[in-house]
Amino acid sequence: MGSSHPSAEAARGLGRLLTGTEAKEIADRLVDGDTVTAALKAVAAGRRPPLRALLAPDPVAFVRDQAVAVLRAIEGARSTTTAIDPLWTMPGHLARSGPLTSSVAHLVENARQSVTCSTFNFQRSSGLWSALRTAALRPEISVRVYVDRKAAEHAGSPSTAEVAAHVRPAVVLRTRAFDGGYVRNHAKFLAIDHRFLLVTSANFSWSAEHGNVELGVLADNPNLVQVIESEMRRVEDALYERVTP
Repeated sequence: MGSSHPSAEAARGLGRLLTGTEAKEIADRLVDGDTVTAALKAVAAGRRPPLRALLAPDPVAFVRDQAVAVLRAIEGARSTTTAIDPLWTMPGHLARSGPLTSSVAHLVENARQSVTCSTFNFQRSSGLWSALRTAALRPEISVRVYVDRKAAEHAGSPSTAEVAAHVRPAVVLRTRAFDGGYVRNHAKFLAIDHRFLLVTSANFSWSAEHGNVELGVLADNPNLVQVIESEMRRVEDALYERVTP
């Protein structure tokens, strides 16, 4: 292949950078007649320059049909059927459709590559508290934690510095002031191995994992997880600051 369309190496690069959904949106825009510049608006601005260099290395000789074919191949290769399961916590073991309590720790304990955790606060009584420490000590696993700064200041909760020390060498980020106001981290999810996503109403505490009525949804969808993790990384510098143990 020449410079008029993505080479095999460039196609592999696009496959590493794009989710299936993003590849589809860019391809759809090109099919509708959009320019490369307009089509790349389907992704965040900061990611467009490397994608442009791979997709259209020579804009003058750009071959639209071949670029679309590469993008459709990425879309197909990254398409997955999402498996979704509801997970409940209820008092008295009344829940019948999945044990949220055991699933939280189980997901972390069985991670093979990465764990991303976002929560309002932690309690040391939580099953996740010990599971995260164990995962962080495994050199093959990358652990990243987002936590609310003010919530960690409440009595009985570990401070953000204590969280960072507990899960060292994991990366721990706490909310910071933005545009003159306080940012509250209320997103509660676990992303495991860039594949599994648990979104839950529960804080990671003993009461939430054992006594409350809490609902979580566990999804098996790498594309979805990549989009969520990428979005968190994109806003890190504006909304969070890294915690030093």
